[in-house]
Amino acid sequence: MPVRDRRAAVQPALVLDRTAARPRAVVLLLHGGREEGIEPPARLSLPSARMWPFTRAVLRATDGYDVVVGRVRYRCRGWNGSRADAARDTRRALDELEPLVGPVPVVLVGHSMGGRAALAAAGHDLVSGVVGLAPWCPPGEPVEQLAGRRTVLLHGDRDRVTNPRGSVELAARARAAGAEACAVLLPGGDHAMLRSPRTWHTLATHSVTALLGMEPFPCPVRHAFPEPAEDGTDPVQRA
Repeated sequence: MPVRDRRAAVQPALVLDRTAARPRAVVLLLHGGREEGIEPPARLSLPSARMWPFTRAVLRATDGYDVVVGRVRYRCRGWNGSRADAARDTRRALDELEPLVGPVPVVLVGHSMGGRAALAAAGHDLVSGVVGLAPWCPPGEPVEQLAGRRTVLLHGDRDRVTNPRGSVELAARARAAGAEACAVLLPGGDHAMLRSPRTWHTLATHSVTALLGMEPFPCPVRHAFPEPAEDGTDPVQRA
């Protein structure tokens, strides 16, 4: 096994950008990746760089609230089929986090493959909510682990990398499984989140702080949560 691979295998999955003496909550951010790829991600990469503005925005919005902020470090740059490496590393990061912070709520924020990993790992006992940014939601993706969690999926309607309808359909199936979930489609939004970046950062950050109970959801998200139908069935998604 090459030296680099051995080092990647033993590195912690959890990277902390801010700690707190008495943590009240945690936000973990997960960058995107590839469908396949067993090599370790580059230290400086475009997927990780895309998440830095969101990390900075979350740090600013939660400053003074004893909220720990960190990232998930992947061993591989790809999802890699049934191995689901990014999801496994996310669960590993949560396991590493638990003895450091105790039983506090954790919100996962993931882009693309990181969004898929966040959704897959949402069944962990610490996770209370997920914010998916242009998440990769293949047809038939499991949703049972989202029961009892709150999930916000933000997706550009011009995304040509991951299907925005996948987010809408997953949110509907998650609600049927017992989750409080919605999908918001951003007009003109692309996968890289470069069109109207302020809208992406604002909606994502305020969704995080709402999931932490710090403020109400921003209007587009609040309006996207369907109202319960009188017969108890799931209403048509309005996103």
